[in-house]
Amino acid sequence: MTLSATPPALQRIVDLFAGAPRQLRLEALLEYSRKLPPLPPHLAGDHAAMEQVPECQTPFFLATEVDDDSRVRLYFDVPAEAPTTRGFAGILSAGLDGATAAEVLATPADFYARMGLAEVISSLRLRGMSAILNRLKRQVAAQVAVV
Repeated sequence: MTLSATPPALQRIVDLFAGAPRQLRLEALLEYSRKLPPLPPHLAGDHAAMEQVPECQTPFFLATEVDDDSRVRLYFDVPAEAPTTRGFAGILSAGLDGATAAEVLATPADFYARMGLAEVISSLRLRGMSAILNRLKRQVAAQVAVV
């Protein structure tokens, strides 16, 4: 049995948030919203090639790719008008993009709880974050199963 473990890059982000005062956590989340990379040309404007996360209050689309070395690439399309949700996508991108499929799949489903985000965002948004991670992991698992 494999225990859930937060990948190193994501753990650094978790630690940064956990150690920050409440107000700085919200500011850091907004900073990650600005760091979210743009979609690559093969996905830009093509929501049909991505999966929508209907649990999110805002239109949220994601796609994953697992390469031959089992490294995961993450792609998110989230409107700039949704900075909280976009910030979570930015955190996932910074913390999991380039990780191995095994690391992504072992990421604890509630890693964001240790970040202290429940103090700065609503429980409805936290449920959306959980749904995003679950769909992302499901996509990765499906690709690994095909290989």
